[in-house]
Amino acid sequence: MRLRLLVLYHLACAYDSLRANRSRTILTVLGIAIGIASIIVILSLSAGASRIISDQVNDLSGTVAVVRPGTATDQPQLNNLTSALAGSKTASNLTEEDLNDINQIDGVTAAAPLMIIGGTVTAGDTVPEESTIIATTPELPTVSEMAIREGQFIDSVTNVNTAVIGAQLAVDLFGTEQAAGRTFRTHDRTFTVIGILARTDNPINYNNVDFDHAAIISLDSGKQFNQNVASIQQINIRTNDSKDLPSVIKQVDVELAKNHFGERDFTILAGEDLARPANELFYAIGATLTVVAGISLLVGGIGVMNIMLVGVAERTREIGIRKALGASNSHIVWQFLLESLVMSLVGGLLGYGLGYIVAFAAARTFLTFNPVFSWEIAAAAFGTALIVGLLFGLYPSIRAARKDPIASLRQYH
Repeated sequence: MRLRLLVLYHLACAYDSLRANRSRTILTVLGIAIGIASIIVILSLSAGASRIISDQVNDLSGTVAVVRPGTATDQPQLNNLTSALAGSKTASNLTEEDLNDINQIDGVTAAAPLMIIGGTVTAGDTVPEESTIIATTPELPTVSEMAIREGQFIDSVTNVNTAVIGAQLAVDLFGTEQAAGRTFRTHDRTFTVIGILARTDNPINYNNVDFDHAAIISLDSGKQFNQNVASIQQINIRTNDSKDLPSVIKQVDVELAKNHFGERDFTILAGEDLARPANELFYAIGATLTVVAGISLLVGGIGVMNIMLVGVAERTREIGIRKALGASNSHIVWQFLLESLVMSLVGGLLGYGLGYIVAFAAARTFLTFNPVFSWEIAAAAFGTALIVGLLFGLYPSIRAARKDPIASLRQYH
């Protein structure tokens, strides 16, 4: 009971002291708030970006696996298929024979390759700044649950020089999404648009392809650009039931190892493994940026120490009076330390709210995903604010407690 009253008394004294110096208190709290807000923006957006692929994997209900070239240790943090064709040593590990063998495995509903073709697409004098040419088979919409907004997807009946394009690529090429029947050129060949993909507004996905800016052609057309060889960067596999996926993955591993003469120069990913490379990248970026944002928090902490030292100097006589009336060194330490903690925690609360406001504003304006609310992020915000309050308030508090009461009583200013 006595301890509780003592803590309440120290809190009341801290409130009175901070209120007496409102301007300095507000500026100090603002410094902490800006540092915490920076960390909240980075962590919430990083978590939001990483959750996109995790949600996609969950939506597939455990029925999809992908095969990529290279061993597990060769896989980059975020496997970029476009760069793979441009120079990856594993660009041609997966072959059309691999695809055909996978399609023959019991339990496989459909399998579709992703072959990335280097180059750009043009329509007249229009050359989009962003475009990706993908060669694949008619099974891709089934495997990846892609929706067609207009027209149809490529199939075995359509002409080899036909294509399906993303909604944004249609706008970039022709100025409208109503682009069925229009033509574009790539690699000195003309393709007729027979379908437009439904807009996804989601460049982050487990295929690592922005389908809104993609031109999809048949695998046979893609092979003609590569000396009639299918250089496949990814094979997507779909099963009817999630229970079938583990056995399918084992059979795929056996078949591909046989095709590659016992060398497992490929990786099969499913479930959380599909999302892990991208998640690790986003968290690594978030951690790096958080360290940078921590610099502003360090500045805020120095501001806390500064105002506390100024307060100790101004209240020297008060400290002497308290000690003369029986206050111990620990009482003085806690009196000043609580002031530091109050400023830091209030700054943490304001920074938490400000950070999410900025994060949602950025998401609505520039990004295609929302920030994430989580108890881990909240704990990081308030835990960091608490640590800053303790670290930068401890030295001024100890300095105040060590003041000689006699000398302090002689101080008038």
